[in-house]
Formats: sequence, structure tokens, C-alpha cells
Amino acid sequence: MNRDISGPYSLARELSESERSLELEIEVGQLKHALASHEVVDQAIGVIVATGHMSPGEAFDVLREVSMHTNIKLRHVAELVIEWGRTGKLCADVRHELDRRLAQRRAQGTASQPA
Repeated sequence: MNRDISGPYSLARELSESERSLELEIEVGQLKHALASHEVVDQAIGVIVATGHMSPGEAFDVLREVSMHTNIKLRHVAELVIEWGRTGKLCADVRHELDRRLAQRRAQGTASQPA
């Protein structure tokens, strides 16, 4: 008994494999984007750690708070902070919020230290 494997089932299998391949390509692209975003955020955390004299966890909190209070995506705030670290220039609304958050962290740090 010879079976014809070039019939409709073969076509369905090819479509399925083609669809799966496309799904994997999309997933790889998304993972690359996520990795790039993570790298940008990590660099911005480094800038805030250096300028704010705080832990990376605290710096991430500051970055996240600035993002929330300026209604700017975290990755974009991170890009702006990195550029600020390079050039010293930062748009006024982000600069104001960053200064406010850093001052707030400094005040919390001094309040918890023994006199």
C-alpha cells in the first residue's frame, strides 16, 4: 500500500512548519529587543548609582519612579539618563523629577543614620 504524502496533509504540515518558523522569528526579535532594553536600563542604573551614591536597587527604584511620574516609558527615561551622563544635558521635566527623587532618597538616608 503506497501512501501519497504530497496530498493535503503534507501541505498542512508545511504551513504549520512555516507558521512555527515565523512565530520563532518573531519571538527571537522580541527577545533581542528585551535584551537591548535591559542593557539600556542597566547603564542608566549605573549613571544613577554613580551620581546618587546609592545601591543599584535604589537606583532602579528612582528610574522607575521618574518614569511613572513623567509618564515616559522606562526605556526612554533610561536613554535620556545615559545621554545626561555623557553630555550633562537632560530635558527639564525629567531633570526636575530625577532631582526630586534623588533628594528624597538622600533625605531618607540621612534620617535613618545615627547622629
